[in-house]
Amino acid sequence: MLKNWFVAMSLAFIATFNTVGYAKELPDFTELAEKQGATVVNISVTQNMRSNTVSPFGPGGDEQLQEFFRRFGIPNMPGMPGQNGEAQPDYKSQSLGSGFIISNDGYILTNAHVVSGADEVIVKLSDNREFKAKIIGTDKRTDVALVKIEASGLQKVTIGDPSKLKVGEWVAAIGSPFGLENTMTAGIVSAKGRALPQENFVPFIQTDVAINPGNSGGPLFNLNGEVVGINSQIYSRSGGSMGLSFAIPIDVAIDVSNQLKTSGKITRGWLGIAIQEITKELAESFGMKNTNGALVAGVEKNGPADKGGLEAGDVILKFDGKPITTSADLPRAVGATKPGKIVPVEVLRKGSAKTLNIGVGEMPSDPNEAAQSSKSAPQAEANKIGLTLKELTAAQKKKLNGKNGLLVIESTGAAAQAGIRRGDVILGLNNSETQSVEQFNKQINAVATGKTVAVLVQRGENTLYVPIKVTK
Repeated sequence: MLKNWFVAMSLAFIATFNTVGYAKELPDFTELAEKQGATVVNISVTQNMRSNTVSPFGPGGDEQLQEFFRRFGIPNMPGMPGQNGEAQPDYKSQSLGSGFIISNDGYILTNAHVVSGADEVIVKLSDNREFKAKIIGTDKRTDVALVKIEASGLQKVTIGDPSKLKVGEWVAAIGSPFGLENTMTAGIVSAKGRALPQENFVPFIQTDVAINPGNSGGPLFNLNGEVVGINSQIYSRSGGSMGLSFAIPIDVAIDVSNQLKTSGKITRGWLGIAIQEITKELAESFGMKNTNGALVAGVEKNGPADKGGLEAGDVILKFDGKPITTSADLPRAVGATKPGKIVPVEVLRKGSAKTLNIGVGEMPSDPNEAAQSSKSAPQAEANKIGLTLKELTAAQKKKLNGKNGLLVIESTGAAAQAGIRRGDVILGLNNSETQSVEQFNKQINAVATGKTVAVLVQRGENTLYVPIKVTK
């Protein structure tokens, strides 16, 4: 009797469990693999390399090691002495990647780093046909490249909408990890809009899909069989997959490919400023209630921002009506703006909000040059936060486009702990420009112990605000 009751209760629990939707079947990727496999290609890249080095294997070398390098596209290592000091002849470096077809007449998307510097690009289709490809254009800032093969009637991918992706949604990648063609791996979306170091123009899709060398440039699919991204890079300690992979949203890639196809180059908006993230400490020093916005750490003289009235110390809250929540939001918004357009820029300046109308410039191809400071003899005494300072000479000011600045001779105490170091140039304190050592030290002495100040620092080509808590 008790046994029958237990069985009945178990069945009722399972029925309820299924009814409320807690038990769901895992997704079936077989249809996706069958329908989309033909849209993915293998890309083989050859570079002609010149070598004045010697073989690390000696005459003849270790055949097993050489075969390993031939298989995985790793050239002979320069600068290593051979057993008999024999010079290496010129050689070909080969590497592998992936791509996918976006038009029936042979246009293919991949990563810029896959085809960069290539002397020959071979595209292999899923039916084993091979074509020599022409590089239409590359964009290193987004890591997107467009190549073309002379073919027709090709099966192309369906483009999806990355904005509709949800964290936790299933996605799949098809590519050629380690040269193993048409390999499918699957996982979920781990995060959206991810900002990575030195990657200002791409709001990456983070997934835990297994991505390995050779997957680069391949498509990321949703369960509808639509491409939502290009697999671009991984975070790894081993060189292989560790569950942290990043894909370029397909809308970003398509915009780049359209520009490359039309003009062969990418045009982006540009302001001519250096920005940084607003930390809790910086927000406190500026009297802000939150950390929203992008802090302007430097403004290039005679650049678009300078002409529009933007100043170092301003916090950009909105650009062309779009809220700037983090500093990573700003380069994307500016870069997507057509050069020449005048846009409203809402800033917080010394506690007050104001709107500037700024004409957006065109981003130059070369990085901006900035002034560098030289060494001087030290002053005798450190100030309240541990900085020993000296006023710049006329020649040093000229390198800073006439700006006043204080050269850091020694950094100790709170300043050193905050990261200021010898050779830095102090340009300002909070929202005030620096005029002299006496004035700077007087301002620091007036700050109550325990409060945080924001010190504007120029270091090499970069300017940044450093928050320093004033201690006894």
